[in-house]
Amino acid sequence: MTIKTGPKPIANSTGKTDKRQRVTPENKPKHPTLKVHKHKK
Repeated sequence: MTIKTGPKPIANSTGKTDKRQRVTPENKPKHPTLKVHKHKK
């Protein structure tokens, strides 16, 4: 895995840096820019 460069995106809800990089399929409509996290069984 490589190190991501650049600043983290700013969260609209808190105004601080957003730590989330993935979102669950149920919450995808709320956060369209985040990628969907798929759980492996």
